[in-house]
Amino acid sequence: MSEGPADPAGRPEPPPASVAERVEDYRRLRDELERAVLPLATSLDGRRFTFQASLHDLALRVGGYVVLEAEGRASFGQVLAMRPETLSTGDLDLGTSASGVRVRAASGEGVVLDRTDASFHDARVRPATPGEVDAWFARARPVRSVLPIGELLLAEGVAAGLDAGGFNRHTFMCGQSGSGKTYSLGLVLERLLVHTRLRIVILDPNSDYVHLGHVRDGTDPDVAARYAPAAAGVSVWEDDDAAEHPLRLQFADVDAAARAAVLGIDPVTDREEHAALSALLAAGDRDRPLITGLDALLASDDPEVRRLGLRAANLGVLDWSIWSGGRSRSLVDELREPTSRCLVVDLGSLDSIDEQRLVAETVLSTLWRHRARREPCLVVIDEAHNVCPSTPRDKVTALATDYAARIAAEGRKFGIYLLTSTQRPQKVHEEVLSQCDNLLLMRMNSEGDLEHLRETFSFVPSGLIERATTFGLGEALVAGTFFPHPTYVRFGSRTSREGGADIPTTWATS
Repeated sequence: MSEGPADPAGRPEPPPASVAERVEDYRRLRDELERAVLPLATSLDGRRFTFQASLHDLALRVGGYVVLEAEGRASFGQVLAMRPETLSTGDLDLGTSASGVRVRAASGEGVVLDRTDASFHDARVRPATPGEVDAWFARARPVRSVLPIGELLLAEGVAAGLDAGGFNRHTFMCGQSGSGKTYSLGLVLERLLVHTRLRIVILDPNSDYVHLGHVRDGTDPDVAARYAPAAAGVSVWEDDDAAEHPLRLQFADVDAAARAAVLGIDPVTDREEHAALSALLAAGDRDRPLITGLDALLASDDPEVRRLGLRAANLGVLDWSIWSGGRSRSLVDELREPTSRCLVVDLGSLDSIDEQRLVAETVLSTLWRHRARREPCLVVIDEAHNVCPSTPRDKVTALATDYAARIAAEGRKFGIYLLTSTQRPQKVHEEVLSQCDNLLLMRMNSEGDLEHLRETFSFVPSGLIERATTFGLGEALVAGTFFPHPTYVRFGSRTSREGGADIPTTWATS
């Protein structure tokens, strides 16, 4: 039998290929074409660029650094976004004449970091070596102190450091439980203590930073020696009469609005009691107990004072452990006339949430009242969603939130800088969050929280924020005035001991 019609030369034509064979040929051609996609970039302004790359060789990574080479000139850049796309061969530079085939490739955008302002087209793109990255950061290093916090996540072995001067802007730090946020914040505070002279006041709700003045076991002796002067400047105020610094207040130290709030007195509807409280405080002596006890109130000839005593007795306010009664130095005295450089207010040592709220409010209100001194101070608010929440649920917290918002809006011109930390960014007061120019973002799985951060920190490329869902322990996105550009880092090791710890999971075994 004949194999088929003959061609003009008399040779028989091969039988037609089957559908499966044609599909296989197409796939083979597409694979070859996809592998032939060249890593090329184009920039119209010399500041931002778009690029294509092969999906078969994904050496380029979001957040990673690249070298762009064109016409004998090289630029240093960073990839900000990358995505897979299916394109026609006519839309790609493949170095081949094949057309009409749909191929898959990577495309994305980036920023030119050395700002040559020279446009380019079809520049070859390749990952920058760690040496090239380190050299660029050496050129970009500020003249002020640099706080070494670890290394760049996508440039192995290249040190990462924060510009100490960048903390003259408010900073927001967030990360879900297990991200390493508390450990990393402790590292940042250590570096600030060692490399700057900035005064620090820490509202510590979980006793996480009470050991900032103590070196970890096994620390290199040279490292410990360098940290010793910083450690000596740390004082911890805790709810313990035997402590070196008992966490105590005098009732007269508390601002008028907070005094009324803790007693549930409204200055309008409870006019008589409010007047009695004001008169009682005005007659007090700061060197003696303001109110010796409930019996003194209840035995008063003034019926309004007796009513005040009944109110205080019912609420248990005067039984709180925070009242010094003139027996020890008040926390407010330390805030007004500091004897240490770093003040850790151990809110976690207090017995009740109401006492924690009042102490936090008193710290913020005292710093604000003395703002005219213009003495630079970093105020660290850990678990900020409790101290300055988006919707305060009690009057004392509302007052604290108001002071935090004032500091966020106007504190910088008086030298008061905020560093707020939380697991729940959406629950922090909008004024506090929106005034932050620095971001330290660790692992966050909540898309709602990430979207909120994208809207608030619009200067951070959205493509970089997306990776927060995949961060490992101690990995973070840093952005703002304390780093040359948004990038990923891996935090290093601390020198001081950690404070609070999780409860052991011994219950998980039979």
